[in-house]
Amino acid sequence: MLRASITKEVAAVGTNEKRLFELERELTMAIISGKYKATILWNLGWKGPMRYGEIQRIFVNISNRMLTKQLRELERDGVVQRDVYPDSPPKVEYSLTNMGETLLPVLQAIYQWGADHIDFYRKRAEEEQHSEE
Repeated sequence: MLRASITKEVAAVGTNEKRLFELERELTMAIISGKYKATILWNLGWKGPMRYGEIQRIFVNISNRMLTKQLRELERDGVVQRDVYPDSPPKVEYSLTNMGETLLPVLQAIYQWGADHIDFYRKRAEEEQHSEE
């Protein structure tokens, strides 16, 4: 289920085609935006199902609260699935849903854009740092 704010926007759209286009763009960004969401989705997509601790180890300084929040939002948006196995202790795995897998080409394009342009931004940052000295 999508977050309430997104659902309200969808209900308010009606038949305004221009607004629909804006909403589609906003919807995609709302789902993958978040400090850790794209990286979570990327790892689940390329590595497969992961346990909570495995996901947590990807990030240097992420609190349990923040990781749980990000995972719950991705689950609520229908792109991540949480499976609980009744082992002792219980085992929880996260994986992409079918809808989540459709985001992989989007994430690949975002990654590729970054790879293609990172040198430009590194050089720019170095120039700014030198001009401040």
